[in-house]
Amino acid sequence: MSNLIQQSLPLTSARSPLLQFLRYRGKINIQRPKEPHYERARVIAVTQPKYPEPPKAITCFQSRAQRTGTQLENPYNAIVAREVLNWLNHSRLAAVFHLNSINADEIFRVRVQLHKQNMHLKSYGRKIIGQAVTGTAYEAILPLFHSNHCIVFSPNPQQIGALLRITRKVPQMVLLGGIVESKLLSRNELMDFAKMPSLQVAQAQLVQTLNQAAGTVVQQLQAHQCNLVKVLDVHAKGESSSTEEAT
Repeated sequence: MSNLIQQSLPLTSARSPLLQFLRYRGKINIQRPKEPHYERARVIAVTQPKYPEPPKAITCFQSRAQRTGTQLENPYNAIVAREVLNWLNHSRLAAVFHLNSINADEIFRVRVQLHKQNMHLKSYGRKIIGQAVTGTAYEAILPLFHSNHCIVFSPNPQQIGALLRITRKVPQMVLLGGIVESKLLSRNELMDFAKMPSLQVAQAQLVQTLNQAAGTVVQQLQAHQCNLVKVLDVHAKGESSSTEEAT
């Protein structure tokens, strides 16, 4: 009976499938899928749709200075430039340093140590420095500001020694030059200036030298008179001694 049913209804018979799919790999990586075959990649690249880009307004990608043809002046830069010029005019010492890689904590510690010595560490952009010193007596320092830098201002030029002692502990700060009493000095000249005594000591040494020179002149002018007096004194003592022996 079963054979009759299978012959009349062939679809009801159990048959093994011709193809059997097996998966031998784990989960498919969706984020980093495997690259397709070269031929398939070519087909995908050719059949990829290309949509026309919408027209763009050229003025949207131009700055205001390019559209108007004029350079915009930032009023804040002019204010900061006046501040820089004011620091230069009222500071008898201004030292320029090149800054290597340094973090904010280290530069803050240096700023605090300098502030205790009545010195102020400032940092400005090269454009602002150029706007401040152009056309002034400080224009010669502009070539020192080609990279990351900072400036130390002080009202007392004799504090150059303290400045060098503080910055010697921070190798990231490299001294380039400075202005002392409105005169531009190089690094070596600043080092020599730090070894010089203070103004009061120099004045005392000058007075001592002048007094010594004046005393030497007076001594030389009185040397002949002193020698004559000594010779006459010896001669008078010799005559008195000879008369005493005769008596």
